[in-house]
Amino acid sequence: MIAVIDYGMGNLRSVANALGAVGGDVRVTRDPSDLRAASHIVLPGVGGFGDCAANLRASGLVDVLDEEVRQRGKFFLGICLGMQLLAERSEEAGSATGLGWWPGTVRRFSGDTSLRVPHMGWNDVEPVSGSPLFRGIRHPAFFFVHSYFLPADTAAVAATCEYGGSFTAAVARDNIWATQFHPEKSQQNGLRLLENFLGQ
Repeated sequence: MIAVIDYGMGNLRSVANALGAVGGDVRVTRDPSDLRAASHIVLPGVGGFGDCAANLRASGLVDVLDEEVRQRGKFFLGICLGMQLLAERSEEAGSATGLGWWPGTVRRFSGDTSLRVPHMGWNDVEPVSGSPLFRGIRHPAFFFVHSYFLPADTAAVAATCEYGGSFTAAVARDNIWATQFHPEKSQQNGLRLLENFLGQ
């Protein structure tokens, strides 16, 4: 069973539908027992970093996530803001802190006045050679919607993307995967990435 975490901040239906389309037995949940029973856990996210971090903590699932993912090694996928929440903090939210699974601070696109923010639409990504996220994907273009990003020097970068400079498009370390783009909105490439995740 794949547990998609419902903490009030995410495009849960489209994520669940995409996982179901590649054969996943999906449950959208905020029940700790479902996270403990699941083989895979997905953390989507849409909205502001501070609100998402507060809602996730209020859900009471942070300790369960740490136990199941970081201690027991359960397979995990963070999507968009669900990836940013893995960082220590974000410029978006002032003093709000993330889960701290990755070092570093989430930053806002800035500096280039010709750069449209948010970064929205299709863009090519450059996978790290051999990354299991992108197995079988020949032309890795994905759909993005975001104004903030993890710098490309973040530990365990699995892919980068260019938008006014290089930023982290995906991270992967052992059982923990995350993408800044939306696999559920990225057509066949996104479905293949979700298949790769479920195949772990």
